[in-house]
Amino acid sequence: MRASGDRHKTKGLLRTLVAVVLVALALFVLLIGVGAWALLYRVERPVPAGRPVQVEVPDGATTARIGELLASKGVVANSAMFRVQSRLAGADDRLKAGVYDLATGMPYDLVIDRLVKGPPVKYVTVTIPEGFVVDQIAARLEKQAGIPAEETLALAKGGAAEFVDDHPYLADAYAGSLEGYLFPKTYRFVEGVTAREALDTMLDQFDTEIAQVDTSAAEKRGLSLNELVVLASMIEREAQLDEERPLVASVIMNRLARDMRLEIDATVEYVLPGNRFRLRYRDLEIDSPYNTYRYKGLPPGPIASPGLASLKAAAQPAESDYLYYVLTGKDGSHTFARNLEDFLKAKKKSKEVFGR
Repeated sequence: MRASGDRHKTKGLLRTLVAVVLVALALFVLLIGVGAWALLYRVERPVPAGRPVQVEVPDGATTARIGELLASKGVVANSAMFRVQSRLAGADDRLKAGVYDLATGMPYDLVIDRLVKGPPVKYVTVTIPEGFVVDQIAARLEKQAGIPAEETLALAKGGAAEFVDDHPYLADAYAGSLEGYLFPKTYRFVEGVTAREALDTMLDQFDTEIAQVDTSAAEKRGLSLNELVVLASMIEREAQLDEERPLVASVIMNRLARDMRLEIDATVEYVLPGNRFRLRYRDLEIDSPYNTYRYKGLPPGPIASPGLASLKAAAQPAESDYLYYVLTGKDGSHTFARNLEDFLKAKKKSKEVFGR
């Protein structure tokens, strides 16, 4: 009887022990579940919804690290939940590094979608006016696009050969300069654009613009593309009114036909130190192939970036017998003359208008 009673008592103790263990295990599982639930849905420090914030996701950041960054800025309520949502969306290996303009209290799916698409591309606007020279272009690119001027000048003043594959006409560029071929217009560059990319874009634009110009007449006169651009660049610097550009072109061509020196101020101004665009009499003695007061013919290279109107005028000058022109109008208009006598009269009129 005693042995039977002991066995009965032992079984009871075992059942009790098993029950205690099961209860403890259930409590442990419950605590784990509650802890996990609390981790996922714990309330972060309150942040006003819709407040703009900027978040930078570094290269190589894990989903966990990204979640922590987003939660610290208040973009999402919980970093762990961000990890769960990213995993469910299959986005863990598609979240892109970069700087994002987000807002506080955004839905998880919207944040994940933004990070999968990547940071928005930012642009800078750069305006290159007609008649700019490469030094001015380099300064403008530095100011408006952040491209160091020395990098632009290194390519623009002697790096034409590096662009020849895509722009074969540059094989004839004087001294390897891109002067005259960097087309003037307003450009929209991606932020962080390099000097090479910016110059290549401007050369591409030149290709687009010159394709609109009928160069057949110029080719019949024996003008190469480089000579056409040289002519257009002089027209650009000399003429202010579009309707006068073909007339200025005709004066240049007429003087060339008569083997006369062109005597164009703008070609001398081009080689003055510091791009000084105002001549003095002693400047006319500068010994340079660009000094058309000393040397006959076209200068060896362009002196500025011509616009489309000047390129068209160079390709198709007006029919005239003019040999001179003088600035006589404050609106930029010129008086055109066929002989020296009329030229001197026009100079007298110019002095009356401008006082010099």
